[in-house]
Amino acid sequence: MVKTSNLRIVVFTSVAMLAFAGNSLLCRIALKHTGIDAASFTTVRLVSGALTLWLLVRIRADALSCRGNWLSALALFCYAAGFSMAYVSLPTATGALLLFGAVQTCMIGHDLWRGERFLKRQVAGFLLAFGGLIGLLLPGLSAPPLTGSILMLGAGVAWGIYSLRGKTADDATQVTAGNFLRAVPLSLLLSVGMFKYAVWDSAGAVYAVTSGAVASGLGYAIWYSVLPALKASHAATVQLCVPVLAAVGGIAFLGEPITLRLALASFAILGGIALVILDRTAR
Repeated sequence: MVKTSNLRIVVFTSVAMLAFAGNSLLCRIALKHTGIDAASFTTVRLVSGALTLWLLVRIRADALSCRGNWLSALALFCYAAGFSMAYVSLPTATGALLLFGAVQTCMIGHDLWRGERFLKRQVAGFLLAFGGLIGLLLPGLSAPPLTGSILMLGAGVAWGIYSLRGKTADDATQVTAGNFLRAVPLSLLLSVGMFKYAVWDSAGAVYAVTSGAVASGLGYAIWYSVLPALKASHAATVQLCVPVLAAVGGIAFLGEPITLRLALASFAILGGIALVILDRTAR
């Protein structure tokens, strides 16, 4: 019985991490190889994710309603919109690394601002990760596009805020479903505002639905179902693999190269974050 439970945890955690990395890959493929525009991709993703999560909530016997709030929904929308617009120009691996680095820097910075005492090793890790982000963005031939980088960093901060606001949720799936539903009208307003730039593409819509319904809706539900069984240190550390998985996907499906700058920045960012979160969760 214990072995079966442990196997379930490993399988569900692996599927969730693949889903998180899959969001980057699906978005980049859609915006690079199909005609769909970023605003339409965002709207289709959020609508399909909202419907999937709503259905999951409704089929649970103990779930009577979707929860959530408008501030969290706004943060979710800002993440999804910035994410899509950034991937118009960013390679898959670079986008995932910038997103993950910004999310973790935001959350770690929040704890510092609240007065959490960090060990010297943690401070060194935070500075290493932050330095890796700066090094990745410094001007040069292999520097990622500035506009896309800023959009992805903004998306990461928005997701960090969303994550911080959701820390106290008693039912993460219900809250996420409610926030997705509230984010839908915001995405529709974006699509209306960007209507003159809108381009519909059926293949792009399929990627967006897959991103919203599978990688986001089902991915988040699976992650939240297994999260209580994971130690805090394991839950935080396992997410370090997401940018790596996204990079592998970018190489395999899009033929994207890994530059020396990206490799060094990845080592600095992921290694620095690992130093921080391992010490934080060990105490």
